[in-house]
Amino acid sequence: MKRASVLGALLLSGTIAAFVFRAPAARTGDGLERVRVARGTIGTSVKATGILKPMVGAEVRVGSRASGVVERLFVRVGDAVGAGQVLARLDTRELEARRDERRAALATAAADLAFARADLARRSRLAAEGLLPPSDLEVAERAFAVAGTREAEARAALISTEAQLGYATIRAPIAGVVANVATQEGETVAASFAAPTFVTLLDLSRLELWAYVDETDVGRVRAGQEVTFSVDTYPGVELPGRIDTIYPKAEIRDNVVNYVAVVRFARPEGRVLRPEMTASVRVAVETRTGVLTLPRRAVRRDGSRTFVLLARPGSAPERRRVTTGAGDESSWEIREGLSEGDEVLVGEAGGTEGEEG
Repeated sequence: MKRASVLGALLLSGTIAAFVFRAPAARTGDGLERVRVARGTIGTSVKATGILKPMVGAEVRVGSRASGVVERLFVRVGDAVGAGQVLARLDTRELEARRDERRAALATAAADLAFARADLARRSRLAAEGLLPPSDLEVAERAFAVAGTREAEARAALISTEAQLGYATIRAPIAGVVANVATQEGETVAASFAAPTFVTLLDLSRLELWAYVDETDVGRVRAGQEVTFSVDTYPGVELPGRIDTIYPKAEIRDNVVNYVAVVRFARPEGRVLRPEMTASVRVAVETRTGVLTLPRRAVRRDGSRTFVLLARPGSAPERRRVTTGAGDESSWEIREGLSEGDEVLVGEAGGTEGEEG
């Protein structure tokens, strides 16, 4: 019993000693993290979600202006093609036969025109000598005019047929990557009302970012502002850009009003961006350099008052009221209450962390 009583007393005294040891540390700030007030840069920004889109002209649906059967298809999805490269070819036998027919018709019309020209010249000489009635000369003149018109018609028909024959070879209007193939070999295409799409080409070097800015933030966003964005496929990589324009018409999704800010950016080296990638966008609204800063967790609030715990060597920390200015995700600007080099305590030592200035 006596030994048990002594042991209990020792345990009780140990508990009391431990309590007495920790309490002064909480009051004086010992063991708490210290941060210095330093000059730095505070940047306020607007966050938005964006989607990569092809620029105007960077996505082209290539079709045929001629009707016929697809004889050869030279590309597949994912192939890189150059401007002017042959993508597909239609069966041209019917068009070639029509071209030959038009050539023959043009030759006939040219022969008729030559005969009419020679006949008109002969009749003109006879009429000048008074050996031919004027009415006969008029008939020759009319025949020459009709022959000329028919020759022009035949030449135009041949040009049209040759153009149709040229349409049977489908070439790439831009350099890019084949994003989609909509027609296969052996299929019949009809171009009576609209050009049927053969392939879709996409120029991956000509993309832009559509940032969907909330209506509460769009008033702070304008053309020319710097932007950084990241995509999930390259985590931790921040890509720079600049706002080119802001569409005046809103996009409403799930009763949320957003405005599209179009961001232009340079193609990143060694990385491939693709359309419809989702991006996290940060628009730099205001940047303040050379201002006093503190981490957000060092600034506390007590009701409407903002304060910090100023470290005091050899004594308890001082509760110092401060006035904050601009802030970002990690820091506050300190406008009043502290000087550069002051040490502030961070930790559980009274008050709550500040969330607004």
